[in-house]
Amino acid sequence: MKSSRTLLFLVFCFILNWEISLAQTYTPSFEEVISLRSAGAVVLSPDGKLVAFTVQSTDWVENRYDQEIWFTREGQKPYQLTNTAKGSSSSPAFSPDGQWLAFMADRGNKSQIFALRTSGGEARAFTQEPEGISDFEWKPDGSGFLFLKPEKESAGKREREKRYGQWEADDREYANTHLWEIGFQPELRDESEMPCYESTDSAKVRSGCLQLPKSVRLTDGHLTIINFHISPDGSQVAYTHQKDPLINSGVSSNISVMDLKTHTQRLIVSNLSSDALEDWSPDSKEILISTNLSDTVSNYFTNSKLVVVNVATGSSRRIAADIDEDLGGFIWRKAGIYGACWNKTKRPVYRIDPLTGISSKLTNLPEQIFALSFDRSGEQFAFTGRNGNELGEVFTSPTSKLSPRKLSDFGKQIGAWRTARSEVIRWKSKDGAEIEGVLHLPSDYVQSRKYPLLVVIHGGPTGIDTPTPVPGYVYPILQWLDKGAIVLRVNYRGSAGYGEAFRSLNVRNLGIGDSWDVMSGVDHLSSLGMIDTTRMGCMGWSQGGYISAFLTTTTHSFKAISVGAGISDWSTYYVNTDIHPFTRQYLISTPWSDPDIYSKTSPIHYIGQASTPTLIQHGEFDRRVPIANGYELLQGLRDHGVPAELYVYKGFGHGINKPKERLAATWHNWQWFGKYIWGEEINLPLGEQNGRQK
Repeated sequence: MKSSRTLLFLVFCFILNWEISLAQTYTPSFEEVISLRSAGAVVLSPDGKLVAFTVQSTDWVENRYDQEIWFTREGQKPYQLTNTAKGSSSSPAFSPDGQWLAFMADRGNKSQIFALRTSGGEARAFTQEPEGISDFEWKPDGSGFLFLKPEKESAGKREREKRYGQWEADDREYANTHLWEIGFQPELRDESEMPCYESTDSAKVRSGCLQLPKSVRLTDGHLTIINFHISPDGSQVAYTHQKDPLINSGVSSNISVMDLKTHTQRLIVSNLSSDALEDWSPDSKEILISTNLSDTVSNYFTNSKLVVVNVATGSSRRIAADIDEDLGGFIWRKAGIYGACWNKTKRPVYRIDPLTGISSKLTNLPEQIFALSFDRSGEQFAFTGRNGNELGEVFTSPTSKLSPRKLSDFGKQIGAWRTARSEVIRWKSKDGAEIEGVLHLPSDYVQSRKYPLLVVIHGGPTGIDTPTPVPGYVYPILQWLDKGAIVLRVNYRGSAGYGEAFRSLNVRNLGIGDSWDVMSGVDHLSSLGMIDTTRMGCMGWSQGGYISAFLTTTTHSFKAISVGAGISDWSTYYVNTDIHPFTRQYLISTPWSDPDIYSKTSPIHYIGQASTPTLIQHGEFDRRVPIANGYELLQGLRDHGVPAELYVYKGFGHGINKPKERLAATWHNWQWFGKYIWGEEINLPLGEQNGRQK
């Protein structure tokens, strides 16, 4: 546990650093925070000389987040390569010879595969699938693509709607996704460039027409393909599939392999629980999978296993057993198997020896690594990563002698901002479990003063909070710090990065153990004399919203609470959510088999003792945490005379993924806590505003 003396020394360092930079910085507006550009996927060309990556930006006019592809070659400054009007460009992929970059975009005809030459030129569509495509991969010889697309809507359904209107049978009407193949012939011109004529023979064959490649369906039957990878030698394709596209069917997914010459298929992996394809071995003889084996009752919080399977014999061996975390997202190259996993608040890259199965961490990299891409040889890789005081950037590095070279400069956006300084602190919870949290102090922090405290709780529960210069989502953390508050973000039990045993601590203890972790963190800061316990607020979204709801009905410590898309009643949640197994696994029961545990862990069960003014925020069409939970909490609080408000964000599901509504949700939190923590009445600004909060 970090000592009080160490924490006070860190506080002194915070103050010194802030005083040096304070004159040159300002606190950004809500709009500026929401408008931050960020890097997403990154891909390295087969020869390691070209890099493409996606960048998300904010389009306030169209009220959407746009994603486009940026490009750079050795020594050049990155530049924007694509521009899909009223849509995004995603999933960049270099051709095997590096001369083409393919990507997906909807340019008025659903999502299709586009490609452009890396030497320059305009992008062209190479598929024309009426249903659109959801994923693709180059064939290793560059002769074409394999891709996924959903089945056509049945004619019977269209006829039914003409007579009976729109309705559906729950969990019985869906479109499966299958694997298709199409050739790549860039030398052919577009059909519109050549006239077509009807011949005079009886068959009415059109003559003089270009014959563009036609797609061929590869898989069939009552199943849906989740992901796939073509073997490096191009002879086979392996794919993850499940019986239908419904989210709960993923618990029984399997893996098959198809011979691309004969189209014969073989079921390779069929454990009772979920199996997911990761990658092929470089020699095309084995596949790497992540699997829960036969665990169908605790896979939400236990570790998945990484397993190598011989395609010819079906024999298997487990690897990376020394990594105590849920595993996935690995890439196999000759030098080893690579992937990034959470390790507390850091996210290092691990290299796994495919023969011994032993892992090792790559050093001399940023603290947190996200997207990864390797060249053909595995000697170079590109990645996105950051340290705790930085925004994510795009890097390249050799894999043998790690020396990261930064290609992007997203950090320039916040160069003049007064950003959050972060420190990871630790304390003991009520039951002795060690809990970590990220602490943010105001820029003018004075050790002798006590400050208002705002606790922000992440979702998941297998999410994680880490040091970052711009924490947020719909919580104006930078502005609260500027206003003179301390902010604590708690990695409560169940969070990712702390191992399987820690993730299991809230099984049959949801809400209860989580509230111990939050309140013990508050007590820890109070014992150091840092906070004014008469001016505290708490908030969170999803699982963080649930914990906030639990705290609003079981404690009287906070002056105000905000519940974002939170669960108020596990029974209500269980019968409405799209992931029923989540509740059964964490509570090890159904409401009918053990109603007591459902009551004990439900905020609504304690509604009679609630007194904290509570803001509730919810998406209108939330399937993950249905809005009935919001209405139930609202009515329960009002029936007991507790100040409560509900804001419904129209047209949204579980997250607020458009900038204007995210701005509204941020203002709603600013108003709520301003009123109850600072005693201010804040009006929602209308008309032209500079957006900067005073």
